[in-house]
Amino acid sequence: MQRIALFFLLFFSLFFSQSQTDLSYYLPEDIEYNTNIPTPKSIIGHEVGEWHITHDKLVQYMRELAEVSNRITIEDRGQTFEGRPLILLTITSPTNHSNLNNIKQQHIEATETDNTNISNRPIIVYQGFSIHGNEPSGSNAALALAYYLAAAEGSEIENLLNNAVILFDPSLNPDGLQRFAYWANTNRGMNLNADPNDREFNEVWPGGRTNHYWFDMNRDWLPVQLPESRVRIKTFHDWLPNILTDHHEMGTNASFFFQPGIPSRTHPLTPKMNQELTKGIAKYHANALDKIGSLYYSEENFDDFYYGKGSTFPDINGGVGILFEQASSRGHVQESDNGLLTFPFTIRNQFTAALSTLEAANGMREDILKYQHDFYKNARKEASREGDKAIIFGDEKDAAKTYHLAEILKRHKIKILHLKSDVSLDGKTYKKGHSYIVPKNQKNIRLINAIFEKRTTFQDSLFYDISAWTFPLAFNLDYTETNMAYASDVVTELAHHKGGLSSKSEYAYLFPWNEYYAPKLLHSILKKGLRAKVSMKNFKANGKSYDYGTIMIPVQNQDMYSSEIYTFLNEAAQESYITIDAVSTGLNEGIDLGSRNFRALELPKIALLVGDGVTSYDAGEIWHLLDTRYDIVPTKLDTKNFGRADLSRYNTIIMVNSNSALDEGNTKKLKQWIQDGGSLIAYQNTLRWLNSKELLKINFKKKNSLKAKNISFEERSDFRGAQVIGGAIFETKLDRSHPINFGYKNDKLAMFRNTTLFINPNKNSYENPIQYTENPLLSGYISEENLDSLKLSIPFTTGRIGRGKIIAFTDNTNFRAFWYGTNKLLMNAIFFRDEM
Repeated sequence: MQRIALFFLLFFSLFFSQSQTDLSYYLPEDIEYNTNIPTPKSIIGHEVGEWHITHDKLVQYMRELAEVSNRITIEDRGQTFEGRPLILLTITSPTNHSNLNNIKQQHIEATETDNTNISNRPIIVYQGFSIHGNEPSGSNAALALAYYLAAAEGSEIENLLNNAVILFDPSLNPDGLQRFAYWANTNRGMNLNADPNDREFNEVWPGGRTNHYWFDMNRDWLPVQLPESRVRIKTFHDWLPNILTDHHEMGTNASFFFQPGIPSRTHPLTPKMNQELTKGIAKYHANALDKIGSLYYSEENFDDFYYGKGSTFPDINGGVGILFEQASSRGHVQESDNGLLTFPFTIRNQFTAALSTLEAANGMREDILKYQHDFYKNARKEASREGDKAIIFGDEKDAAKTYHLAEILKRHKIKILHLKSDVSLDGKTYKKGHSYIVPKNQKNIRLINAIFEKRTTFQDSLFYDISAWTFPLAFNLDYTETNMAYASDVVTELAHHKGGLSSKSEYAYLFPWNEYYAPKLLHSILKKGLRAKVSMKNFKANGKSYDYGTIMIPVQNQDMYSSEIYTFLNEAAQESYITIDAVSTGLNEGIDLGSRNFRALELPKIALLVGDGVTSYDAGEIWHLLDTRYDIVPTKLDTKNFGRADLSRYNTIIMVNSNSALDEGNTKKLKQWIQDGGSLIAYQNTLRWLNSKELLKINFKKKNSLKAKNISFEERSDFRGAQVIGGAIFETKLDRSHPINFGYKNDKLAMFRNTTLFINPNKNSYENPIQYTENPLLSGYISEENLDSLKLSIPFTTGRIGRGKIIAFTDNTNFRAFWYGTNKLLMNAIFFRDEM
């Protein structure tokens, strides 16, 4: 009897999941709709939730709505890496549309004056959907919500649209959404299968979560390194929305989450009133979800700490960010602890929460507008108390890194100024053209503090994301607090340092390795077939000092005429923003240009291991770095093809974080390749794998066993979680003569760490070119136990097998594309592998 009942329950649920996709399933009851507004089905060819929406069809429908509705306009703000449009709909009443520029101007002016009229101003709401492409219920709900906002009739919708301007972003991640829709749709049968083991629910690597280069774009709101983020942040700062919603999905066995998150994990720079307003808005969500019988929770699991997330970024900019997390069907219907979870059900919850957000915005409009006004009023008071204080940052030998941090500040509408002249402060030289000044007395003082702060004390020891992101440390830039005495004019347009050749030479050319784009220049030289060498020692030529890692290109005995070399190098130097010096003699102070301490360099031929068993984020960060910044083309070598690949094509293989990407046979193949002269660059847990396979002997520190004293059963996960290094910044000391550190002018380097891999230092000090200091914590959270283990440990080690070598890092040197400061460690490992 139980089997028969289960059969009918399953049959009914599957039937429901296939048939209950009529638009009325999502929409509020008792509402009339304008018949001139097309339904989604009439344009895309299927009901919302029947199939996963592809990005092209999503855009097609949004363009159609903008064409026929006087409530909607649409703009193309740019393109993804794959060329998909990054659209934005502006949805409001026709009256507001006719006055939109004035509304925007008055809204921004209200953040810049002590007096403002709140009663007559619309509230600004930014609604963003599915920044993770394989969390698609948000973008699919955007179809139904856009229809509702365009077609619903009556006093309720008119009142809402008169009182609100809705910035509607139907797909925050077009490339990922398209990738996942293809997967879910191509694995959907006409008869739906809810078995979690079905292929539909198990994407192939790397999945649809990320963008083209496999970045988690919900971590890029503050760094702003990706094209999708850049247009989004421009819109944000142009409008300064009062509410921003971010629609996500979580595990299939969960229910529905809306903020606030865990109170103790809110960043201290976020005003308490922000959380109070979030609680007020939450009541609207609860009421709406109660009406449709959906389970939900709040103030658990998630936090409001890292300002680089969509739900937290508005909190440091005078708005209220709201995270929604819907249990994911991951396909069209799937078994869960809460019964059969259908795709339409997930869409309906997202639609309901999106609509309740707008109801809250309308109902709480004046309170939320007043909060934003007071936020900036108080921020200006804080800024005025700073007087003429300012932050100076730069690198006298690397203009490009400085430029890219300035670029981020400009994107966030933070005012920066040029230097009058070179200045020395706190033992550091700040060079005009290589440094900038940030006045603290400005509107965005709180955002400035969030970007530059170093924080080492916390109310809570658990973090949903990283606990530190201090930008000048991430960029390895000198910085200090000073005053406005050294400032000149405001930077209106940023410009890269101008590169090129100092003059023509018939003997040799030199350029230092300090500049960020030096690897790009060297790669172009080697790719052209020119010979180049690297200096292993310091020297002086023509009265100028040259540091470890200086690159020398001899003119004679090349396969190009001297005039051709000059022309090529001049163009390449300009493209890399680097000045190349011409020299006419090899006689120097220190080593001469013919010395054996100039070592010949080889063109890197790189394979980047990708696929099952490899962390896609880390692999994508390296692919993006090499491809978009250095014009280096790595071969993405899939683990499933490793066994039949001809490894002799490569002299360098990079393995990012991995536990068991290669089986025994492929491990032997890799070992033989190294023995034959190959160089393996390995990261994070790959080190444990190398040690277990006896490819690289690593003296890991033994972890102290944790003993839980006075810890209850309820507290057990928090007790263990406090030992996680979610992401913090630590100080290392450098042996600058070692090739891994070429190009670094200081003997200290801030490094990012999010692992608990601790390596004991080698007995020979010269084998510890990078070592954590006695007091390494610069910013972020680490437990006392882990801090003791970290002190004087090493994050880098090397080993040899036959003629080849292994170069190993405990942590990611290329984290989230904004850790410019340690990118050069990877590039040194690639170019100077034979010199180590």
